[in-house]
Amino acid sequence: MKKETVVIGAGLVGSLLSIYLSKRGYNVKVYERRADMRKEKIIAGRSINLALSDRGIKALEEVGIMEEIKKIAIPMHGRYIHNADGSTAYQPYGNKGQFINSVSRGELNKMLMDLAEKNGVSISFNEKCENIDWKKNEISFQNAANYQLSTINFQLAFGSDGAYSAARLTHQLQHDRFQYQQYYIDFGYKELNIPAGSNGEFMMEKNALHIWPRGNYMLIALPNIDGSFTCTLFFPFDGDPSFASLDTKEKVQSFFEKTFGDAVPLMPTLTEDFFNNPTSSLVTVKCFPWIREDKFALIGDAAHAIVPFFGQGMNCGFEDCRVLNELIGKYNDDWQIILDKYQTLRKPDGDAIAELALNNFIEMRDKVGDPKFLLQKKIEAAFSKKHPDKWTPAYTQVTFSPQIRYSDALKNSIRQEAIMQQVMALPDIENSWQGEEVEQLIIKLLN
Repeated sequence: MKKETVVIGAGLVGSLLSIYLSKRGYNVKVYERRADMRKEKIIAGRSINLALSDRGIKALEEVGIMEEIKKIAIPMHGRYIHNADGSTAYQPYGNKGQFINSVSRGELNKMLMDLAEKNGVSISFNEKCENIDWKKNEISFQNAANYQLSTINFQLAFGSDGAYSAARLTHQLQHDRFQYQQYYIDFGYKELNIPAGSNGEFMMEKNALHIWPRGNYMLIALPNIDGSFTCTLFFPFDGDPSFASLDTKEKVQSFFEKTFGDAVPLMPTLTEDFFNNPTSSLVTVKCFPWIREDKFALIGDAAHAIVPFFGQGMNCGFEDCRVLNELIGKYNDDWQIILDKYQTLRKPDGDAIAELALNNFIEMRDKVGDPKFLLQKKIEAAFSKKHPDKWTPAYTQVTFSPQIRYSDALKNSIRQEAIMQQVMALPDIENSWQGEEVEQLIIKLLN
């Protein structure tokens, strides 16, 4: 029996989930707290461009919408490093032909909503989830425009309303053993902008993710289809320098000129953007259980919010949808089994990608400019090329290998890092890394 289904939240994951369910014959109603972004102007400063990679692509291909999405995606084949001394370096992401895609969050969300409606999904906006009555299977929403409360019945419901999920809170407060952990890092982010040139041209290399790594903080830039770049400054909240210390336009201008010298000439609205755009925090959320009987589940950020440093938040949420869809097919719409298996499979993977993302922050801001780290990556790449069956770099496992679970990628990466620490400790490794001895040591340690 196809259950009457409610999805709370019409963000990226909620919209994709509703398409999957609708294609399986479910009658899906989506309720979204915000106004319809297709009719409103999106507020600048909240959009962080997304890096769509193989896990997310696989889910979009499964529902037949990847060709549409390609129209708003720009391939990025590697990292383009802008060093403090003005020099630059290019680091390809994977093997030839492997790339991630820069996609505007807003444009992608609008497209997914359009596709959901085309597939028969109904979306109601300005509807804030106030409460869920688990005995009566009723959800109460308050309308943001007229403050009226409405109550709807459901047989199956999903909380896909993000890191600060109202659905999760209701689930949590009415659960006697709910485990919940949230962890903020001491860094926030702020969106800045590099506009297109006078003829709409890109002012930096188009097909790359640009990084200005500066030890304790960094600036990144991702390309947009109109020729501009969306920049994000990841920066401490407190201390010197920090968001707190850069409190005048003069201080901002002077700091950027000194620290991100080659970016400043490309940022005509730097100081206005810095003070007009919000400073946002970065949270990791872990919780358990995600499900309730055969009628409710958390999905996407509502279940496992992570920091953006592996570019996997959206990809992980899309993978949730794909795994859930696979289980629906496998267990013939038996939701007791489906939800149980979904939680068993996805909880360890959600925890693993949270850890990987935090580790990658340190790598991006501290290490991508460090010669020793770059040598380590060179050794890994050379060994992997020669022995692809023995070694897949951690980044490749996470980003380009949807057949490898995040939890396995984390285990593998811990093991590989321990091996590389022994390799990097060898005397004169800088000159001997291409020798037979290094290769044999890695093989020995792997065995």
